[in-house]
Amino acid sequence: MQNKLGSIFLRKLITTFVATLITSIFITFFTLKDSDSEITYNLGNEFLGWSSVFIMYVGGIILIYGSIVSIGIEYLQRKWFKKHDWLYVLLHGIFGLANGLLFQYWILALHGMLAALLYACVDRWLYKRASKNKKSIKMFFLAPLLIYGVCWGYFYLISPPLPPFTKEDAIQSATEGEGTITDGFPKKEGKWAGIINGYQVEKETSVKETKKERYLVTLKEKWSKGNKKGDWTFSYQVDRSTLSLYKEEGEMPPYYK
Repeated sequence: MQNKLGSIFLRKLITTFVATLITSIFITFFTLKDSDSEITYNLGNEFLGWSSVFIMYVGGIILIYGSIVSIGIEYLQRKWFKKHDWLYVLLHGIFGLANGLLFQYWILALHGMLAALLYACVDRWLYKRASKNKKSIKMFFLAPLLIYGVCWGYFYLISPPLPPFTKEDAIQSATEGEGTITDGFPKKEGKWAGIINGYQVEKETSVKETKKERYLVTLKEKWSKGNKKGDWTFSYQVDRSTLSLYKEEGEMPPYYK
């Protein structure tokens, strides 16, 4: 009896894995294909991100709700309709509508029904294979993973290449943000001069490329008021994905304190 229950739970776990992965791939694929978003780059990463979200959401529902319902339907089948697998599958589809009907969202109902039908078909297939000399079930792990990899590769290949990361982009990255100490610096290479709180101020932005698409952006500030004067220089290392403080010299201007 214990071995029988163990085999049932193992079969439900395998079925949950397969149904979750394929359903998540399906939803993610058409979400990205039909999206009107402005995102056109790194679609492969977008696929990985969105599919991970769907896997957690779909997997949780199937594992808890789906497996409990499936065990109940399997009990009823063994008691009342042993030879009617079509009814077993149909009942799964009906119960799969529950989430969509609960939230009155027909797309969610459709996805739930399709996931439940897939779950029932995979479960019956596994059951039949287990009853015939316990044939290998490796394909049930490998096939969804292969489909997942193919879909990721598809979105990776159709993504246009990223545009070059230029000096202008590096400066924008280093000087963006309102209300920060970099806010008043020129947004392109050059100088700005003016009065701040009675101080004569000159701000200069410069940039040089240290490696391919990696830059050193230097922001230099000079000030004077009567006999008081000073300067302050700080620089950032900037590339497409990171910005880090490289060096700071001098004294912060008094009008920032």
